[in-house]
Amino acid sequence: MTAAAYAAPPHVTLGPTLETERLILRPPAVEDFPRWAEFMADPETTRFIGGVQPAPQVWRTICTIAGMWALSGEGMFSILEKSSGLWLGRIGPLHPYGWPGREVGWSLHRDATGKGYAVEAAAATMDYAFDVLGWDDVIHCIDPENLASAAVATRLGSRNRGPGVLPEPFQDHAVDLWGQTRDEWAINRTRLAR
Repeated sequence: MTAAAYAAPPHVTLGPTLETERLILRPPAVEDFPRWAEFMADPETTRFIGGVQPAPQVWRTICTIAGMWALSGEGMFSILEKSSGLWLGRIGPLHPYGWPGREVGWSLHRDATGKGYAVEAAAATMDYAFDVLGWDDVIHCIDPENLASAAVATRLGSRNRGPGVLPEPFQDHAVDLWGQTRDEWAINRTRLAR
């Protein structure tokens, strides 16, 4: 069965829903699977997030993220275009075991890039991380060659704090740890809203 042919009962989400001017952010649902599988099959969009994954692995990833929301109250949101309901990508307030900090990380489907969606979704997610989850600091683990994500982090007011180390099995993957504190975000969020 192909990802597009997969059918399941109506979705159940195990976490919050956030809205911005153009976006809805909510935990993953079964109807996200076809676009998510398409996104993870693209070598360019997966270049900095571990590479291409086959549909069965993507399905397990979605289920894992849904479980993360159920177990810890954090995970990756699906990013949906409000006007169409189209799945655009994923963004998360997450802190996997062994991770170098509490992260807001993002990745978008190729057809959603260059439209300001990453900054819009990240700002809402950072608000959620600081205001609801009570985090004092947020990082973004960004491959040094991922200039697009570095530009998003810069726009958010995050700064490059230097190289970081991810847990197994990602320990050999080069990342820079970008980030900012709650107090810095209070200033940067005001600047971003202008």
